[in-house]
Amino acid sequence: MRDTHQSLKAILYAFLANLGIALAKVWAALFTGSGSLMAEAIHSVADCGNQMLLYLGLKQAQRPPDAEHPLGYGKLTYFWSFIVALLLFSMGGLFSIYEGWHKLASQEGLHQPWIGLLILISAMVLESLSLLGCLREIRKLRGRRSLWQWLHQTRNAELVVVLGEDTAALIGLSLALVGLGTATATGDPVYDAMGSMAVGTVLICVSLFVALHIRTLLVGRSADPEIVSAITGVIESDTAILELLNLITLQFGPDVMVAAKIRMPAQLPLGEAVESINRLEAEIKKAVPQVRWSFVEPDNKK
Repeated sequence: MRDTHQSLKAILYAFLANLGIALAKVWAALFTGSGSLMAEAIHSVADCGNQMLLYLGLKQAQRPPDAEHPLGYGKLTYFWSFIVALLLFSMGGLFSIYEGWHKLASQEGLHQPWIGLLILISAMVLESLSLLGCLREIRKLRGRRSLWQWLHQTRNAELVVVLGEDTAALIGLSLALVGLGTATATGDPVYDAMGSMAVGTVLICVSLFVALHIRTLLVGRSADPEIVSAITGVIESDTAILELLNLITLQFGPDVMVAAKIRMPAQLPLGEAVESINRLEAEIKKAVPQVRWSFVEPDNKK
C-alpha cells in the first residue's frame, strides 16, 4: 500500500502540472503558429490522459481476488502503464515528428513568437516542480540505492512512467525553447520545425525505455531484491527450519506472492510442522507487508 500511496501522489503532481501547461501551450501554439510549441502542446495533452490511465490502473488493481483471478488484479497497473508508453510513442513522439516535417515543408512564418517563449519557460518551471515531486516520492521508496539502481530494480511501473514523462517533458521543453528561440532570433522557421522533430525523437526514446521496463513486469518478474533478501532472512532465522531449498517470488502490482520449499527435521510431528509453517508465514507477512500470498512447502530436495 505504501508504493500505491507514493504513486498516487506523483500522478497527482504530474496531472495538475500538465493540465495547466497543456491549456497554455495549445492556446500559444495556435496563436503563434509554432511547430515546436504545437508538438509540446500535444505532448502535454497526451500526458494528462496518461495520468488518468495510470490512476485507473491503480484503482482497478485494488479489486479483490475472485474465482477467475485468484491472485487479484495487480498486474492491471502494468497493462495501463504499457498503454501509456504506446501513447507517449504515438501521440507524443510520432505526432511531434510529423508536425516538424509539416512545418519544414510549408515554411510557415511565426506570429509573435515571444508569447510562445514565455509559455515554454513557464512550462519548464511547472514541469520542474512536478519532477521534484516525483523524485521526492521515489526517494521515500529507494532507500540508500541510487536513482539508477532503483530504476533497474523497482517493480513500481507508475513511478517509472511519471519519471519518464517528466524527464522527457523537461528535455522536450528545452529543445522546443532552443528551436523557437533560434527561429525568433534568425527569422528562419526551419529551426522551429527542427525543434519539433527533436522533441519527437526524445519522446520516442523515453517511451521505448518505459515500454521495455514494463514488458518484464507483464511477463512476470520477481520481487524487488530488497524484499527477496528480507524474506530470505526471515526464513533462515527460523530455528524450526534446517535449510531453505528454494524461494520464488512474483510481483503482482503492489503485492507479492511467495512460494518456498524448506527442509525441516524428519522426526518433527505433522502437527508441529504445520504450526511452524503457519508461524513462519505470519512472520514473513509481518516483516514484509507487501507479501499478500505465501505458500511454504516442506521437502527434502530442491
